[in-house]
Amino acid sequence: MSNVTLQHKFKKRGKVRHPIPVIGELVKNKTFYFMMLPGLLYILVMYYLPMFGVVIAFEEYNPIKGIFKSKWIGFTNFKFLFKSDALFQITFNTIFYNLIFIVLGIGLSLIIAILINEIGNRFLAGAYKSIILLPYLLSWVVAEYLLFSFLSMDKGIINSFLNTFGIEPVLWYSEPGYWRFIIPAAYVWKNIGYFSVIFAAGIAGISTEYYEAAKMDGASKFQQAIKITIPMLVPITLTLLLLQAGKIFYAAFGDWGLFYNLPKESGVLFSTTNVIDTYVYRSLKSMSDFGMSSAVGLYQSCVGFVLVLASNFLIRLYDRDSALF
Repeated sequence: MSNVTLQHKFKKRGKVRHPIPVIGELVKNKTFYFMMLPGLLYILVMYYLPMFGVVIAFEEYNPIKGIFKSKWIGFTNFKFLFKSDALFQITFNTIFYNLIFIVLGIGLSLIIAILINEIGNRFLAGAYKSIILLPYLLSWVVAEYLLFSFLSMDKGIINSFLNTFGIEPVLWYSEPGYWRFIIPAAYVWKNIGYFSVIFAAGIAGISTEYYEAAKMDGASKFQQAIKITIPMLVPITLTLLLLQAGKIFYAAFGDWGLFYNLPKESGVLFSTTNVIDTYVYRSLKSMSDFGMSSAVGLYQSCVGFVLVLASNFLIRLYDRDSALF
C-alpha cells in the first residue's frame, strides 16, 4: 500500500496522520518535546556523561595522566575500602540516621498536615504552613550559626540557662553521644515543613463527602483522621517512602551540610557524625586519593540502586499502582 493511500486512509478532520505512530506522535507534540529539550540535555550532561568516570574507581588515578593513561589496578581500591575500620562506622551512621529521618520526617509531617487541615481559618492555616516551611529554605550554613548560638559553651542559650540553676555547662561539641539526638532533631526542624506541605496538598484533594458522611455517623475528628485521611494518603506516603529508601546510603537525602557544617568539623564527633558522603570528601581533601574516593562513591550508588529495586518490589506487592515501575 503506498504512502498516499495510507495518508488518505488516516485522514481525520482535514489532518493527515503519519503512517508510523511514533513519528506521528513526535510531530503532533513537537512543541512540548522542544520545551523538554533543555531539561533532557541538562540531565544528559550533568548525570549521564559523568558516569564514565566510574572507571577511576578501578585505577590508580593520576590527574596529570588522565583517565585513559592512569594505571589500571582492578579492585584494589575496593579491597582497601572493605578492609578499612571506617567502613562499618560510616555505613552504620548513614543507615542509622536515614532510617530515623524516614520515620520521623514522614510520620511527624503527616501528623502536622492533619492538624493544620483542622484549622478553620484559611489565613491562619496558610500562616502556619509558611512558618514551618521557612527552615527548609535556609541553608545549613545559617543553621550552623543558629545551632551554635544554642550550644556554645560560653555564650550558648542552653548553657546560660543551665548556669542560672548552678548546673555545669555541657560540652556539646566534645561529646559524640549528644549528636545521635541533635542531628535527627536538626533534620526534622529543617525538613518537616516540606513534607507537611506535600501531605497538606494531598489532604486538600480528598473529597469532603467522606468527612460529611463520617460526621453523620458520629465519627470524631480522630476517627476521621484514622479511617479516612491516613488511608487516602497511602499512595503519597508510599511514593515518598520509595524515593527516600533509594537515598538511604546518602547523607540526609542531599542535606550534606547537616553532617559537615553543624558539627563544625570537630574530629571528636566523627564517630557519630561521619557518614559516607563526608568520608569521601575528607578522604579526597586530605589524601587526594581519587581512586579510593570513587570506589566509595560507586559502592554507595550500587547499594542505593539495589535499595530502590527492593523497595519498589515490596511496594508493588502491597499496592501495584503506587510503585514507580
